[in-house]
Amino acid sequence: MIKVGKALIEATEQLEKEKGISKDTIMRSICDAMITAYKKHIKGKQVSNIVAAIDEINGEIGVFRIKEVVEDVQSEHTEILLAEARQIDPESQIGDEIQVEVTPSDFGRIAAQSAKQVITQRIREAERKLILDEFMSRKGTLVTGVVRRVEPRSVVINIGRSDAILPKNYQIPREYYRINDRLRVCVIDVKETSRLPQVIVSQTDPKIVRELFELEVPEIEDGIIEIKSISREAGFRTKIAVASNDPNVDPVGACIGPRGSRIQTIVNELKNEKIDIVRYVENPVEYITNALSPARIVAVNILENTPEHREAMVIVPDDQLSLAIGKEGQNVRLAHRLTGWKIDIKSMSKYEAMEAEYQQYEEQNYQEETEAYSEADEEMPEEETALTEEKEEE
Repeated sequence: MIKVGKALIEATEQLEKEKGISKDTIMRSICDAMITAYKKHIKGKQVSNIVAAIDEINGEIGVFRIKEVVEDVQSEHTEILLAEARQIDPESQIGDEIQVEVTPSDFGRIAAQSAKQVITQRIREAERKLILDEFMSRKGTLVTGVVRRVEPRSVVINIGRSDAILPKNYQIPREYYRINDRLRVCVIDVKETSRLPQVIVSQTDPKIVRELFELEVPEIEDGIIEIKSISREAGFRTKIAVASNDPNVDPVGACIGPRGSRIQTIVNELKNEKIDIVRYVENPVEYITNALSPARIVAVNILENTPEHREAMVIVPDDQLSLAIGKEGQNVRLAHRLTGWKIDIKSMSKYEAMEAEYQQYEEQNYQEETEAYSEADEEMPEEETALTEEKEEE
């Protein structure tokens, strides 16, 4: 057998502790690699019935051929005489199988190289599996990482066992990333590759807002307050709808916290992103009104309410129109995503003008219909007279 020392055994034990790779798995893999290396080493010769074994006590490794103990040898590759077998194992009997060492004298370097390759490969496979299992279970959750590299189309963030990719489309607009910055990101995907799994993270996912509220508001964690919906435009504004399962607990006040302490912590974490906390109610009119805050609403008219399409017209005072719509339509867009309703906003003056125009249209139609009926009534006597005259002539 080849003396490889106890360092190999100790290394496998260390790997089991640090990487979670089973020691037995590594040992079996090394033995398999030894057999493969042996077959390549004695190419062209009989290589059946070959096994490898490791002596953990002495730190030795060897290759063996399994032979059957017989009285008359027909094949030296598969059989061995009883006398020779008893030199290896004194208790051997006819018909037994015995392992005969066939380790080549110049096999030390090959054995060491094979062992190194197997250990390296197993480490990579174990790391890949551990990372894959860990982050697959953490999809949709927050992790904290440190910026390692800033590239034109992505930011590389170290999140512990692995580096994660923060693509451009998942970055907060106008955010400036610096090396060694600590970031809180959401794991949104894990892709298997030939090397380590690729973890994709995001800073724009609404789940970040949800988890921050769960961390800062104990009532949400306890189930007293429920987050019904979130709509977000990262870096600018977020609307979050909350409801209370306890009539004695105000969901909006609980999320804001004493003197705004809870909401301010979240705002700071999101780099001063504006947050509107909306009270969720089943009544769509009231819910839409709340979702369009801070704008003041005059009325909400439900135009259509079906599972396929929900649409409402909202009337606001003239001075509240720009606030209700928001910059570049942001406020009404977020309210639409939050509630699931298509919202058409009209100013009071425009709505009154529409009503007046509609009223005028209705009056005009009524007048035209009235005149048509009057003309018909005037023509009726003439027709009847003509019929009477025709009957008299007959």
